[in-house]
Amino acid sequence: MAKNVEQNYASQAYLKMAMVSPQRCRLVADIVRGKTLDAAHRTLLLEKVKSAKIILTLLKSAVANAQQKGVADLDRLFVSEIQVNEGPRIKRHMPRAQGRADVRLTRTSHIILQLSEKTAARKAGKVKTEAQAKKSANKGDL
Repeated sequence: MAKNVEQNYASQAYLKMAMVSPQRCRLVADIVRGKTLDAAHRTLLLEKVKSAKIILTLLKSAVANAQQKGVADLDRLFVSEIQVNEGPRIKRHMPRAQGRADVRLTRTSHIILQLSEKTAARKAGKVKTEAQAKKSANKGDL
């Protein structure tokens, strides 16, 4: 049974079986999360790790998807969510001395990147986040 779930993002792109360790990829994903397209693009260009190049390609794909969907203003897009999950491990054998063999595991990643539009009210700072609303409610109880 399929559930009706509202889309709260402008576009998304995903990459499966990326040949990079999820732990290393999460380090770059944490840097990009929440940034605007320009800031994320500049940050990824300056990073010198393999996962930055992979995420940059995925970011460009998400922007192309947004253009295809007909998103009104690309300047208001930001990286709302980026998930890096572990994919299957590729197992290979490496020959060792005296006829033995070691197993070499190559870890893969599944990466999901979502872009959302910033609303004018949130940009102006008029809309509170859920955490800010809870904090102000707790202060009123004292």
